[in-house]
Amino acid sequence: MTPARVLAAARDLAPTIAARAAEVEAARRLPADLARQMAEAGIFRLVIPRALGGIEAPPNEYFDIVRLLAQADGSVGWCAMIGATSGLPAAYLPKAEAAEVYGDPLTITGGVYAPTAKAVLKGDSYHLAGKWKWASGSQNCRWLMGGAVVLQDGQPVLGANGAPETRMLFFPAGEATLHDTWYAAGLAGTGSLDVEARDVVVPVARSVALSSDKPVRGGPLYAFPVFGLLALSIGAVGLGLARGALDDVRELSGVRVPMGSRRPMAERATVQAAYAEAEALYRAAAAFFENAVARAYAAASNGGALDTALRAELRLAATHATRTGAKVTQICWDLAGGSAVFRDGTLQRRFRDAHVATQHMMIAPATYELTGRALLGLPTDTTTL
Repeated sequence: MTPARVLAAARDLAPTIAARAAEVEAARRLPADLARQMAEAGIFRLVIPRALGGIEAPPNEYFDIVRLLAQADGSVGWCAMIGATSGLPAAYLPKAEAAEVYGDPLTITGGVYAPTAKAVLKGDSYHLAGKWKWASGSQNCRWLMGGAVVLQDGQPVLGANGAPETRMLFFPAGEATLHDTWYAAGLAGTGSLDVEARDVVVPVARSVALSSDKPVRGGPLYAFPVFGLLALSIGAVGLGLARGALDDVRELSGVRVPMGSRRPMAERATVQAAYAEAEALYRAAAAFFENAVARAYAAASNGGALDTALRAELRLAATHATRTGAKVTQICWDLAGGSAVFRDGTLQRRFRDAHVATQHMMIAPATYELTGRALLGLPTDTTTL
């Protein structure tokens, strides 16, 4: 399967996704049948190495698919990008373990990178215990993963840098407990539940240290920093939501006649100016995003590791895309006036989804400080860049 075929399948699915957006939000999760259709389309295998039967899509082609799905519905786009980026560790795991987790083309994986659990090393296995929040799409996953601090003999194991070692551990979803905690203002249909592990035994080989391990298979896609690719995926969702909001207002502007007026809102100069500004904001953010990704992919394709400047540019583009996308939905919300507030409309959902997306730590305001230090040439901790 090729990225082009997945994009075509996503285009075919988009009208169905848009028609079911209210259902997805009411269910507070991605419906199992829709998740299955997305799996059959190859959406969750976009960043799995070809050597494992994945698609290994060039990043901008992967992001185009996420943007398209988020334009149809933010929650579905979010679940698509979480499920897709959860395939990244397939490039790091030993072959047998990678095949065990990712071998079935219909398998959906998910989890949380934050090391909020403990993994006690006993022989050749970890005993994993702890809880993770924000596990989007977890109800549809066959395998889950969670970050943990490694302990041995009651003490943290220290890495080469002197800091406690953290690893991502993979376990069958049936060995974890899901807690239904997801009652959110936006991205309400993502099913971002809490996941709890209670003494789950995980072989050492079925774990990776994403901050220090190197990919063992795959091409230039895996030269991208793991956390940078996650942040960019969030940016793609933000851009998709903004494009959807612009399209909503464009359609509305031809039929809505504001109170006290005899003309459709499209004929008002203030609407024309605001819409043009919003379109420019969107196009500029999308262009910066696409250019930064293309430059980084070109460098990776030439065999070079991405230097700090390129990694900083990627994170800046991701943060800018997400936060500018929310600004665009704000402008569209204001333009629509009272028509935007009703729960049966799409614009109010896009507005809420876009502003919840900005709360993710990978594109939080603090990332401007992180990237600013790097761009100014100052010493910077690039662990999460």
